Amino acid sequence: MSDCIISVDHVSKSVTDSTGTLDILRDIDFSLAPKETVAIVGASGSGKSTLLSIIAGLDTPSSGTVRLAGQDIFAINEDARAALRAEKVGFVFQSFQLLGNLTALENVMLPLELAGRRDARHAATEMLARVGLFQRLGHYPKVLSGGEQQRVALARAFVVQPALLLADEPTGSLDFATGETVMELMFDLNRELGTTLALVTHDRAIAARCQRAITIEAGRMV
Repeated sequence: MSDCIISVDHVSKSVTDSTGTLDILRDIDFSLAPKETVAIVGASGSGKSTLLSIIAGLDTPSSGTVRLAGQDIFAINEDARAALRAEKVGFVFQSFQLLGNLTALENVMLPLELAGRRDARHAATEMLARVGLFQRLGHYPKVLSGGEQQRVALARAFVVQPALLLADEPTGSLDFATGETVMELMFDLNRELGTTLALVTHDRAIAARCQRAITIEAGRMV
């Protein structure tokens, strides 16, 4: 399918050490359409986060291919892969992954500055206002609550208007009410910007809000 944002084609991942070979993923095969929302669900240790890393080109499969906007991401070198990722992919992690020595505004400006955008400050300010943090532009992560840090992370992910957003347990560090607010925001931005959303979660209520779910059990799709 040429109109897929992501095509995961018979991907497997194994690691070998002195105790033998461990199959982390086995023959994973699916594609995501533009603007689609999908939850990747399964028990802890089932291979969900590894799959997300492979989709992002941060980890390499033992076999199979991944195409991002039609480009085989493992047929190009690491620099080209990083450039493609910077252009097409946004990330939101459970642990926020903000840079502690940068303010909220500087954290959100960073991917725009790396892309050479002249309007980085303006675009970052607008996106932080969109997630309700206009009063927090100059604050450093250590003085922000968990929910505020995750909203900064969302702003940073969406400010580049990525074709694909990958989120790994984005509410895992948050209390229920704060997590609800963050998820509402993520789905709102997904609709507004037309970003495809792939979300790793163990929360069935969050998964139910996506258009479909992919369940991984012991490294296999079920």
